[in-house]
Amino acid sequence: MVKTSPNAARPNAARPKRVLMVAYHFPPLAGGSGILRTLGFARHLPDCGWQPLVLSPAPIAYAQRGDTQLARIDAQTTVRRTLALDAARHLAIAGRYPRCLALPDRWSSWWLSAVPAGLRMIREYRPDAIWSTYPIATAHLIALTLQKCSGLPWIADQRDPMLDDSDPLAPYPPEPRLHRMHAWIEQRIAARSAAIVCTTPGAIAAHQRRLAQVGRERFCLIENGHDDIDDGGAAPPDGPGGQRSRFLLLHSGVIYPSERDPQALFEALARLRHDGVLHARNFQLVLRATGHDAWLAGLLAKYGVQDLVSLEPFQPHGAALQEMLAADGLLLLQAANCNAQIPAKLYEYLRCRRPILALTDLAGDSAAKLCHCGIDTIGQLASSSDCARALLRFLELARQGRAPLASPAAIALQSRQARSKALADLLHQVSHRSPP
Repeated sequence: MVKTSPNAARPNAARPKRVLMVAYHFPPLAGGSGILRTLGFARHLPDCGWQPLVLSPAPIAYAQRGDTQLARIDAQTTVRRTLALDAARHLAIAGRYPRCLALPDRWSSWWLSAVPAGLRMIREYRPDAIWSTYPIATAHLIALTLQKCSGLPWIADQRDPMLDDSDPLAPYPPEPRLHRMHAWIEQRIAARSAAIVCTTPGAIAAHQRRLAQVGRERFCLIENGHDDIDDGGAAPPDGPGGQRSRFLLLHSGVIYPSERDPQALFEALARLRHDGVLHARNFQLVLRATGHDAWLAGLLAKYGVQDLVSLEPFQPHGAALQEMLAADGLLLLQAANCNAQIPAKLYEYLRCRRPILALTDLAGDSAAKLCHCGIDTIGQLASSSDCARALLRFLELARQGRAPLASPAAIALQSRQARSKALADLLHQVSHRSPP
């Protein structure tokens, strides 16, 4: 499917600036914050003087698909989809497949179709720059090849870290062959890209430590954000939280076993219920779309808090936002081993202007972002006693309507429109800059 802007059909019209965007995470893929990042850029870049040309996989690549986000692809966005097979689903026999077919990821076959299609798009639309986003690593390999063939400036968007060697006993990725492949790709990014974009200050610092040969001016911070149109104009409930018979605390999104381990929180809930502070009549924690329900169900049974915590299934993004707006409080989980990362949901939490309880590490980027926005309802995720302390303080403030909320000015600074303006400014810079 190709959607072409009117300017492409009028050769006499002033040619807009164009950027070729290589992204695996794009509708109709369902789930994942990466979709919203790429889609947000594609929606708002035209207002900043840049026409997006999106190169993404055909729908067969996605195990989970949905049509709800397709309508949000702007008419000014050209989209070309090419064949990409998932090695685990399409190339496996009896559930097994050669690991060489999954380097640097399970969609490595996408390179074979995307590179020729990308070259045709470059000849047809004459973009001024290339942008690609990780994960998936194959997107960077496609962009690397297109950059080599075209000479166009390339921005590598490192939405998540490709490598993490901060703990020698637990490197990421843990598989040596995949680790070497990711390291090679990162070195190619250092050698060929015009700019490296990270989403947090900690991620920039980590990249600068690994890529000492890259000048500091080539690193750029463009955080994730929220989109003002996502909630359909709905407003948060009036008045303080706790209007229900029981306080509803919501965590919306994936709970990773190592990065967002909630066991200290569950232990705190068990202790508070034993002390008579919490019970099923005055408190409920909803864990929505965790991605690890079976593991969490075992933990709930272990700590005996099944009556206080419910596991709920995935729902479309619009419905998830409405649930956030209706909650009495929103829960953020982020362990210390992710101090250089900020969950994308944090920005949507801010936009919803509901009380936020963050259980994280005070030295991490997530805590710093919340404090910068005036939110101090934060506890240490690694400590059950501090989880209990933070939860009790949070419940008291929220029930009294005194929990801190981000100001409208702070929220505006976190919008996808603002992030797209930052990307447009970077595109202007690299399109006029000499290659590295």
